[in-house]
Amino acid sequence: MAFAGIADRNAIENEMPWEQRDLPQTLYALLSNTAQKFPDHRAASYQIFSGAGDKAETLTWKALRGQVAQAANLFRSLGIGESDVVAYVLPNCNETLVTMLGGAVAGIVNPINPLLEPEQIAAILRETKAKVVVTLKPFPKTDVAQKVAEAVRHAPQVNKVLEVDLNRYLTPPKSWIVPLIRPKIENKELVAHADYLSFNKEMAKQPTELSFADSESDRVACYFHTGGTTGMPKVAQHKYSGLIYNGWLGHRLLFTENDNIMCPLPLFHVFACHVIVMAAVASGAHVVFPTPQGYRGDGVFDNFWKLIERWKISFIITVPTAVSALMQRPVDADISSVKTAFSGSAPMPMELFKRFEATSGVTIVEGYGLTEATCLVSCNPPEGEKKVGSVGVPFPYTEVKIITATEDGPRECGVDEVGEICVSNPGVFAGNTYTETAKNRDLYHHDRFLRTGDLGRIDADGYLWITGRAKDLIIRGGHNIDPAEIEEALLGHEAVAFAGAIGQPDAHSGEVPCAFVELVDGASVTEAELMEYCKVHVHERAARPKHLTILPELPKTAVGKVFKPDLRKHAITRIYNGALEEAGVAARVVSVIDDKKRGLVAQLDANGASEQDVGKVLGDYTRPWEWAS
Repeated sequence: MAFAGIADRNAIENEMPWEQRDLPQTLYALLSNTAQKFPDHRAASYQIFSGAGDKAETLTWKALRGQVAQAANLFRSLGIGESDVVAYVLPNCNETLVTMLGGAVAGIVNPINPLLEPEQIAAILRETKAKVVVTLKPFPKTDVAQKVAEAVRHAPQVNKVLEVDLNRYLTPPKSWIVPLIRPKIENKELVAHADYLSFNKEMAKQPTELSFADSESDRVACYFHTGGTTGMPKVAQHKYSGLIYNGWLGHRLLFTENDNIMCPLPLFHVFACHVIVMAAVASGAHVVFPTPQGYRGDGVFDNFWKLIERWKISFIITVPTAVSALMQRPVDADISSVKTAFSGSAPMPMELFKRFEATSGVTIVEGYGLTEATCLVSCNPPEGEKKVGSVGVPFPYTEVKIITATEDGPRECGVDEVGEICVSNPGVFAGNTYTETAKNRDLYHHDRFLRTGDLGRIDADGYLWITGRAKDLIIRGGHNIDPAEIEEALLGHEAVAFAGAIGQPDAHSGEVPCAFVELVDGASVTEAELMEYCKVHVHERAARPKHLTILPELPKTAVGKVFKPDLRKHAITRIYNGALEEAGVAARVVSVIDDKKRGLVAQLDANGASEQDVGKVLGDYTRPWEWAS
């Protein structure tokens, strides 16, 4: 059945209740079904370099199932039971995919962002009580192995580290050179509590069929951390049922065994792991992972369209920052095989949306999901009306309510009334979203609707619109940053009395961190000095503010809290006016209003500029604008 809108969604739901669908209960059973149906079909392809003619390694569904069984057997042999944790800190490669699936079959798999600092990785390892870590063997031009060694030193419960050597993907003479220039881990003896083993050598000792009984029913299979910028990360729990729901959606609504999916997203993120990999496992589609760093890899953007042609890609998986980069390159290949591009993780600026479709001839479908819901919530219907700026209609078996708090308790909002987006679906582990019980308090309405922290509305056609965030997270290119880390660092400076960190608009990343401070009476410090202070005291590089403003007094609420909406208005005005001035467009922002439907809206005086001129400049930003009345 096509997915063209609410009517199709309702028709699918009316076929039968979700609980009555005849679906496998476990990940290994789902994978086995697909491997039995399509044993010789391509499952996953990986190339370490980005050239359209570069060497690639492809696993068939039969081969992938065999390697997943080997990995699961290996983890069981190392003491991993159904409630034990295997963490991995890896860039993309075939071993990452095998570890993700094998870890979830043997126990609970915990993907960790390799871009995090050692302190943050260690905090996650301690929070999840990981016993085994899979990571890189030291390799040129990456410090992942060194960071993980330092993290393991501060995670005493880790007893085994399995190393993946990317050198096997290279060909001579490069493969000869790596052993000669391979970096060494300093003070490796300090992590003597953990044994270091070769992942592939240990895998090879294992049979390609499970040596233990698969799980008999639903259980927690994954831990995904959110943010990671503070010492105490939130860790979301994902059950087999949530993974299978995401896979079922992809298979039922989009993918078949004949599709090829380009996925340059990292395999530590739910978008890649659940939305794409699980949909492939359910459907038999073929997923292509270019380079260890995906979109961040050398030459990926320059070669992107040629890679599409090479692999006859039918679906592109992307994010707004990647689309922005692609629009700086010509379409220099045959991309007629592409049906649709799916974009998530952050809102897509209108101008960027139009430019991509005009340049590539490919339609972008925007969607919405979150880690806490095992991901998928809604999308613009691939075969129906796409309301640009909205995140579409809720998927089958997903119920979305807009709820606002009142003195008499929570109340469901009416059409176009803004409130908190709350979600119930098979991916929501109601009552147990996070590993820490305390973090689940007040997280649900009516004991089953997950409070997302996002503000939004549902229009008369049933389309969901995100208007802002009830929580203060800064989302930089899809990466969550907790403003508290920036604020706490700044408050450690003797001259700072109050600090507020927000996301300022950014044409490339959607938003980037910026900070505002109020000084102690009589104190003297410059904005440049505070920016240098942040470089030392804000540990995560992505969280370091890109701009800092000293104000005579920060706006505050009646109870003395920093009032961030006013800071956001200040940042929007500065960024938009700066962009207009740089482009030689005379229009200027004169105010920023809080619109009930659209969130913060910049109001401009034209000063002789045309709507087209302003649109070319401000269309790259996600926050809307209008002429001042």
